[in-house]
Amino acid sequence: MTDIARNMPWAAKAWSVIQHRLVSDRLPHALLINGECGVGKRLWAETVAELLLCESPIERQPGAPEPCGQCKQCGLIAAGSHPDRRIYAPEKSKMVRVDQIRALSAFAVASPQVAHHKVAIIDRADQLNINAANALLKTLEEPLPDVTLLLVQESGRPVLPTIRSRCQSLTIPVPSAEQAEAWLASRVSELPEENRPEAEVLAKSLVLAGNAPRLAFEYATGEFPGLRDKAFEAFRQFMKGQVSVGEAAKEFKVIGMDNALWLFESWAADLARCGAGGMPNDPEASDMLRFLARNNPPWRAHELLQQVRDSREASVYNASVELEATRLLMAWRDLMPRKRANRAATG
Repeated sequence: MTDIARNMPWAAKAWSVIQHRLVSDRLPHALLINGECGVGKRLWAETVAELLLCESPIERQPGAPEPCGQCKQCGLIAAGSHPDRRIYAPEKSKMVRVDQIRALSAFAVASPQVAHHKVAIIDRADQLNINAANALLKTLEEPLPDVTLLLVQESGRPVLPTIRSRCQSLTIPVPSAEQAEAWLASRVSELPEENRPEAEVLAKSLVLAGNAPRLAFEYATGEFPGLRDKAFEAFRQFMKGQVSVGEAAKEFKVIGMDNALWLFESWAADLARCGAGGMPNDPEASDMLRFLARNNPPWRAHELLQQVRDSREASVYNASVELEATRLLMAWRDLMPRKRANRAATG
C-alpha cells in the first residue's frame, strides 16, 4: 500500500483519479497539483512519479495500480538518485529560475536513461519568475509522449493563465479535523518520548495550520506557536494604541516573511468570515476581529487580503519583513473607528 493510501486518506480521491487515468491511458502530459500549504502536495507528486516510473506496478484492486516498491526504478527513487525523475524548486531567490527551467527543457527532450518514462516535478509553479514561466510555456506547448510534468501550486498563489490552460488540474484537499488529528498523533508517536509536544501544543498547532497536518507537525515541533503568540500580542497592543508600529513590527520580523504574511492573511480571511456572519478560524483573535467587522464594510477585509498579496510579491525581491509588516499593521490600524481609536478593540 502506498504512503498516500495509508497515511494521507484526504488525498485518496486525487490518487484514484491518477490510477484510473493511467489504466485508461488518459494521463495528461502536464498536471497542476493545487492545495494549501502543508497538505502533502509534494509527497503526492513524488508518489505519482514513482508510479509512472515503476517497472511492475501491482494491483491490489482491479484498475488501481501502485508502485511495487521492489523494482530497480523504485529502488532508485527510494535512494533519491533516479536519473529520469527531476525536481525543480525555489532556491535562495525564492523563485524557480529560468536556468532551472532550461535544464528541465533539456531533460524533457532527452531520451530516458534507465526507465521507459521521465517525470519532472516543479515545486512550486506559483513561484516561477516571468522568464522561467515563458521558458516553461515552450515545453508545455510541445508535449512529448515520454515525459510527464507535475506542477505543484499553493492555493492562493497565482499561476500564469497561459500555463494553467495547458495543464489538467487536481486539488489535494485539506483533511477533516479527525483525519488531521489522527495523522498528527501518528507522526508524533514516532518521535522520542522526550521530544513529543504536549496535547495542548498539538491542538493549537492544528488550529494555526488550518488542519493542514504536515504544517501542524512543523509548528508543533518548532518554535512557531510561541513566536506567533508574541506577534499576535504585539498586534493586539498596537491596535489598542499601547505600542508603536515599530515595536509591533519587530515581533513579525522574528517569525520571518512567509509566516508573517501567512498570519496577516489568515486574520484578514477571518475578518471576511466575521463580516459575512461566519466564525473565525483563530479563536484568540475572535473578539478583535468581530469588533472590526462590526465597524467596517466587508470590502475592507478583501482590501487587506490584496495588500498581503502585494507584500508577497514584494518578498520575491527580498523586501524587508519589518517594512512590509509596518505597512500591513498601518492598514489594519485604519480599520479602527476614528472616534474610538484610543479605545480597546478587545476586552
